[in-house]
Amino acid sequence: MKRLAVGLLVLVVAYLLFWPVPIDPQSWSPPVAPATDEGPFAVNQRLQSVEVLAADAGVGPEGLAFDADGALYTGFVDGRVVTLDAASGRVTELANTGGRPLGMVMTEAGLVVADAINGLLRIDADGEVATLSTESDARPFRFVDDVDVAPDGRIYFSDASHRFGMDELMHDFFEHAGTGRLLRHDPVTGTTETLVDGLYFANGIAVGPDGDYVLVTETGRYQVTRYWLKGPQAGTTDVFIDNLPGFPDNISYDDEGRFWLALYAPRDPLLDRILPQPWVRKILFRLPQWMHPEPKPYAAIVALDTDGQVVANAQASGSDIFGPITSVKRRGDTLYMGSLSYPGVARVPLSAVMLAE
Repeated sequence: MKRLAVGLLVLVVAYLLFWPVPIDPQSWSPPVAPATDEGPFAVNQRLQSVEVLAADAGVGPEGLAFDADGALYTGFVDGRVVTLDAASGRVTELANTGGRPLGMVMTEAGLVVADAINGLLRIDADGEVATLSTESDARPFRFVDDVDVAPDGRIYFSDASHRFGMDELMHDFFEHAGTGRLLRHDPVTGTTETLVDGLYFANGIAVGPDGDYVLVTETGRYQVTRYWLKGPQAGTTDVFIDNLPGFPDNISYDDEGRFWLALYAPRDPLLDRILPQPWVRKILFRLPQWMHPEPKPYAAIVALDTDGQVVANAQASGSDIFGPITSVKRRGDTLYMGSLSYPGVARVPLSAVMLAE
C-alpha cells in the first residue's frame, strides 16, 4: 500500500511538472497594487443598489450602444443582438450573429459589432448581417472584443488574442505573452490594418475627443494604452493610465470629457505574485478547472478625464450585486452597465457615482 501511495505521488508530481500544455508562459513583474483603503480607488458601495432592465431577456449583455434616437442595443451569449427600450424594458430582436456579440457601436451604415467568434460585423436596420473583416496581415482574428468609430468613419477594434479564442480566455492570462492587437477598418476601401501588436489582452476601445487618439485597455497589464491618430505623436503609443486596482474591461467616451471604464475583477495578490514565475503558472494550469481560483462577486467602474485622472469611482461587493460589470455607457444623466455573464442591463444615476470636487 505504501509503494502504491508513493507511486501515485510520483505520478502526480510528474504530471504537474512535465505534462505538455498549450501555453508558453512569459514572465512579467506587475507594479505594487494601488491603495484601496483611501484615495481615488477607495472601496465603496455606490453600486450596491442599481436598477436592472430586461433581466429575463438574456444573459451576458457585454456590449452596449445607443443610436441617435436613444435606442439601446446589446447582445447575448446565444448570439442575439437586440434593441432594449429603456422606458418599458421591452426587448426586440434585431439579428442573430451565430457567434458571440461583444462590443458594438452605431454608425451611419448600421450597427457595427465585435463578434468574438465571427469577426467584425455590421447589422443594418433590416437585421441583415454582413462580415466586414476576419483577419489582418494574413493573421485571422481569434477573439474580436470591442469596437468604436472615429469622426472620419473609420472603425477601431480589438483582437484580444491572436492565439486563443473566447472559450480559451484563461489560456491567454496564464500565458501572458502579449498576443492582442489594435486594428483599424476602413469601410470605404474595405481594408483592415494592424496599428499595434503585442498588447496584453487587448479589450475595450474608445476613440478620444476630435478623433485625436484611440484608447485600448490592456486587461492583462492593468492599464489603458493610448494610440495617437493625429499630431506630432501620430502612430505612437503611450500609457494613458496604469496600475489600476482591477482588470480593465470595456471603455467608452461620453463626449463631455470623461472616459468610463469597467473593471472586471479586483487585482488578485496571488496572481500578482506568480506572474514573474512562468513555471508556477504552468503547474497551476495543469490543475483541474475546479481548483482554479474564482473571482469574488464584484462590480466596479471608474471615470477618467482626458488627462487620465480618476474623477469617479463606484463599486459594490457581496452576493447580491450586478456584476461583474464589463461595459459602461453614459446617456444623459444616467449610466448604463453591461456584463459578460450576468442577465439584464443595469443603470444608475450619474450623480450617484461622481467624486466630490
